[in-house]
Amino acid sequence: MAASHHYKVLVVDDDPIVRTLLRKKLEADGYDIAESLNGLVALEMLAVDHDIRVIVTDLNMPEMDGFDLISSIRQVDGRYVYIIVLTQMSDRKSLIRALSCGADDYMTKPIFLDEVRLRLDAAERLLRLEGQDALIFSMAKMMEFRSEETGYHLERVRRFTRIAARDFAVFHPEYQLSLSIADEIALVSPLHDIGKIALPDHILHKPGRLTTEEWEQMQQHTTIGGD
Repeated sequence: MAASHHYKVLVVDDDPIVRTLLRKKLEADGYDIAESLNGLVALEMLAVDHDIRVIVTDLNMPEMDGFDLISSIRQVDGRYVYIIVLTQMSDRKSLIRALSCGADDYMTKPIFLDEVRLRLDAAERLLRLEGQDALIFSMAKMMEFRSEETGYHLERVRRFTRIAARDFAVFHPEYQLSLSIADEIALVSPLHDIGKIALPDHILHKPGRLTTEEWEQMQQHTTIGGD
């Protein structure tokens, strides 16, 4: 019996054969599947169906292509939608553009259905972490207030970590870092200084230069955070 999943997948492609192939395979795996023939229709469906949390989209489509679809989704605040794009192996320029627009992952054509399932498993892991995201940021904010960091420090750390990790994933395949793992690294990056909560105030808030002994104690916050 196929496992059930707690979100709906929207397949966006102007080729009905591709849509039918993906729908039949994924429905057999327990996924709830919706279909759209272009980005414009997909946006209309997203506006009324809040169960759609993952989109698998082609890039070249009439009326509204995949690039404009991705950009439009990322301009709207709300529940995060995980976006996987379909691209040709040789079309690296389109892949980079799609990732720059805000796509989360990609698959190259021809499509291997087992790979689709693995990509969706990665999406599900990340969406499951969404509920933990508020807790992570609350913990990190608590540390931010205690250490008197600037207000946007955590947001900057997360943003730059995601950029750096995704750069490694795309341009340095020898590290075998997937885009989904890169995003998970960014997700927990605000906790990088959580260990400072165990440091005494006279060190954490000392206005002047730390002594050698105090600096050694300050450095322990990384070990404490790891533990």
